[in-house]
Amino acid sequence: MSDEVERGCGLVPVQYHQFEIGDEEGPAGPDLAREHNGLVRVADGAITVMTGIHTGEIDVTVTLHDTAPAPAPAPGNGDWQEIVEISAHSPSGELTIRGVMDDLDEELPVLSFQGPGDYRLRIHARGRDTAVDLAPDQVTEWYLIQAWPARPSEVKVVRQTDHYGASVRRG
Repeated sequence: MSDEVERGCGLVPVQYHQFEIGDEEGPAGPDLAREHNGLVRVADGAITVMTGIHTGEIDVTVTLHDTAPAPAPAPGNGDWQEIVEISAHSPSGELTIRGVMDDLDEELPVLSFQGPGDYRLRIHARGRDTAVDLAPDQVTEWYLIQAWPARPSEVKVVRQTDHYGASVRRG
């Protein structure tokens, strides 16, 4: 079990069903097709998390850990519907979450909190089936991103239960 080093949460802007995780100084990971797992893809070195909503804001919590934590239970009612682990590289030590076209109103913790190097990201999602293709005025999707230093390893799909993810996997 891992002790949590830092936690932060905030609203992240979404456009075109996505928000990004990246490092301005280089690729964060090798290419991974969007159909692979329905939640996370990597193209041209940028990590993209796919959302059910087309446009709007989602609630994102980031937790940083010294070692691999257990997958987290979902807050409130229900469970995380999709959970995927991927490896990420940060050349600059500034691996961050960002909107595709808009900046975040509040900064979330830097995922590469121990500086340049390799990290593991476990991305949890719930609510992606609630407002598919819409632009809701209120938050309908929640995400948790757990990060810890780790050597690169294969993508691991922990859970796949939402309908939106299934539709993305079908291509």
